[in-house]
Amino acid sequence: MCRSAPTPTLPRSRGRELARLLTSAIHLATHNALPSLNYSSPSTTALNTSANRLPIFDAIPSLCNALQEHPAVVLQAPPGAGKSTGVPLALLEANLSPGKILMLEPRRIAARSVAVRMASMLGEAVGQTVGYRTRLDTKVSKHTRIEVVTEGILTRMLQSDAALEEIGIVIFDEFHERSLQGDLGLALCLDVQSTLRDDLKLLVMSATLDGAAVAHLLGDAPIVTSAGLAFLVTTHYRSAASINRKLWQDQDIAREVASTVLRALESDDGDMLVFLPGQGEIRRTQSLLIESQLPKHVAILPLFGELSPAEQDRAIQPSVAGTRKIVLATNIAETSLTIDGVCIVVDSGLERRARFDPVTGMNSLELLRISRASADQRRGRAGRTQAGVCYRLWLESEHDSLAPQTPAEILESDLLPLTLELAAWGVHEATALRWLDAPPSSSFAQARELLHLLGALSKEGLGKEGKITTHGRAMAQLATHPRLAHMLLTARELNLGALGVEIAALLGERDLLRSRSRERDVDLRSRVEALHGASITGQDVDQGGKQRVLRSAEQLARQLKVSPVRSETAQLYETGRLLAFAYPDRIAQKRSDTERYLLSNGRGASLHSPQTLSRAEYLVVAQLDAADRDARIQLAAPIEFDELNADFAEVIEQRERIEWNSREAIVTAIQERRLGELVLQSRRLEKPDAARVLEAMLQGIRELGLSTLPWSDAAKQLRTRMQFAHTHDKHASPAWPNVDEAHLLENLHEWLAPWMEGISRRTQLTQLNMHEVLLGLLDWNQQQRLSDIAPTHLRVPSGSNIPIDYSGPTPTLSVRLQEVFGMTTTPRVGGGSVQVLMELLSPARKPVQVTQDLASFWARGYHDVKKDLKGRYPKHYWPDDPLQAEATARAKPRGT
Repeated sequence: MCRSAPTPTLPRSRGRELARLLTSAIHLATHNALPSLNYSSPSTTALNTSANRLPIFDAIPSLCNALQEHPAVVLQAPPGAGKSTGVPLALLEANLSPGKILMLEPRRIAARSVAVRMASMLGEAVGQTVGYRTRLDTKVSKHTRIEVVTEGILTRMLQSDAALEEIGIVIFDEFHERSLQGDLGLALCLDVQSTLRDDLKLLVMSATLDGAAVAHLLGDAPIVTSAGLAFLVTTHYRSAASINRKLWQDQDIAREVASTVLRALESDDGDMLVFLPGQGEIRRTQSLLIESQLPKHVAILPLFGELSPAEQDRAIQPSVAGTRKIVLATNIAETSLTIDGVCIVVDSGLERRARFDPVTGMNSLELLRISRASADQRRGRAGRTQAGVCYRLWLESEHDSLAPQTPAEILESDLLPLTLELAAWGVHEATALRWLDAPPSSSFAQARELLHLLGALSKEGLGKEGKITTHGRAMAQLATHPRLAHMLLTARELNLGALGVEIAALLGERDLLRSRSRERDVDLRSRVEALHGASITGQDVDQGGKQRVLRSAEQLARQLKVSPVRSETAQLYETGRLLAFAYPDRIAQKRSDTERYLLSNGRGASLHSPQTLSRAEYLVVAQLDAADRDARIQLAAPIEFDELNADFAEVIEQRERIEWNSREAIVTAIQERRLGELVLQSRRLEKPDAARVLEAMLQGIRELGLSTLPWSDAAKQLRTRMQFAHTHDKHASPAWPNVDEAHLLENLHEWLAPWMEGISRRTQLTQLNMHEVLLGLLDWNQQQRLSDIAPTHLRVPSGSNIPIDYSGPTPTLSVRLQEVFGMTTTPRVGGGSVQVLMELLSPARKPVQVTQDLASFWARGYHDVKKDLKGRYPKHYWPDDPLQAEATARAKPRGT
């Protein structure tokens, strides 16, 4: 079993000499979790040796010099260098600034753990020289010189004191994690540094990030580099023969991880750290390991953000001599935390990340593969104190296909909180600040639209477009999501503040109900009842989660200045009403189907199992899975129609909908009251606007096509003649109208609209006289000239008037051969410019020859045709010389 370095016991002394202790402090920060160290006449000679000096200690002089000379510095230090605890203490001793040192940590557990570790190294309780602040927990005093805070706390501090008057140095620890709040905090601090505080020092510390890019962002800041302290870690990958491709499916992860853990327990010594994507997988793996009947000296300890501080501490603290521990953790344990005694890492290679879809406006929690940088961080946990081993549950050949870095959270997250913070800061466009990765413009624009809807930004046309309102500033002051902040402020106005804080606290924490079956209760009111001590049928209450929700509710109640914290049971039925203020874009209206709903943002949603909520005509959806075509409703509450009418009167639109109904082939004219995409009420319009009816009817004709119009044979012939004239009489003045299908459909307003009065359905189109409509496109002179350019008929030698067909590429005359005996030349149209195509027919009107050269046909082709026709039609007249023969429309000329 691997062992940590021995811990010296030193007597207490308030007059310690921090400079003499610095070397041992840095060493102990990396190797030991010390519950308490008391100093008196310290002697560190044994520790201040080359064997015990950590790499970060060698970089301290360069770091201090760089901060002395530059406003910002980048520190690159791999895991094991001791930067999280050693650097703040070193900078405090160097006294580079009279102000406090503020260090940001991405997670609450890391902030608390790092602060406790530094305080113990100084022989103090946390809250004295070193303190911390998180959302639900604060330990600082007037003596505090180093504050370790979660990243959102910095934003709150900046909004209340833009100059950070009491702060001398801001340290961004583990910046490679690229959290949204970390990026925002750095952007705001750079703005402060350039406009208010040129003496403010910024230090960005990172283990795996590209330091050059960060240095450039900081104004070409110097980069200080430290080597890491890491022992050899042997890495095992899964073999191709044993890998289970179903590992990436949620239900198989726990089984595969538990199997690997059991093998590692037998083959390797030391404590074990197991990385799993989420709390659900941790609980399932824990159950499987318990069922395997592990030895009594092996403890299984979960580690994730929702655990109580005491439960988290148990996972972090060193094992008791003679025991081993298996820590089942999310990526919360990737950085900042040192879990003593760990020599074995089992890495599932998976994580859950929240990703925001600007198209749907919804978050989804997706199971994804980790990046190579995360894999290296996890692997490094096994080599912090001595040589270790890492088991990776993927093929070695797959490793290079992993993304190099985890995408910055700002690129994938809901930007509503960031957008509100920027508005409170006075920034209307994100590009006004300096970012390592700028917020995506589409997500930023969508967030601004929602803030307008929530009343946080001023409306358009008031001269203050996009500026934060008084209501928006009040929202920004509440330490919660802007949606919930808007709900809380509205709840207080409605004397429903107690219920509001309970709802906000419930939505801000993990669900406190655990279903005993596969059917999950999605009614938010059940959670409110559970907070009041009620038993929920088929559900177990997570008591730890309940306590977290109550603590959060108490804190929100203090911020909101409402009491009592517990709402009255009678207010329970107002749950959906309050929820609608937070999610006005997710008010849902029941469709005709039993379990399906339409959201006010236009998306579909459904209850995937029978619920008590299935009977509700209207719901408000707080959580849903946006993966499916119809998103799955995960948490919702009912709301009454009258409440929607009253609370959203200002945004409910009166809209006249006049449009073509394709199914019924009719123009429908309806007056609607709409909330977003929801139709709350509708009635038929008695006197709809005639122009809009016409437009809708023309749209119907476009959909149906020109063939739906009542084209008579005469109208069809007229249209083809007009198109022939348009094509072949280019120099006419005025020009002939273009009447091909594409042009007519595109210009229905010009030629058809004047004839459409009173027509609002397909069946009424029969009233149109299309021949008259087309003639309306020609003036009197054009109508006369059309007979010359495109005559309707041609008189042939038999005396018959034969119609000319203009529908093809060439005008065609279909005539019986006997009727054109004696015709020596091919007739022409188009003012003599176009020869007619002669389709010569048998007596039975079957084509026997097609030609545009009649003279050539008489000379060369006629005799062969005559032989065939004479055999088939012996009673008909077939002269030897067709040019001298008499044309006839009968079988034979009269008198023969």
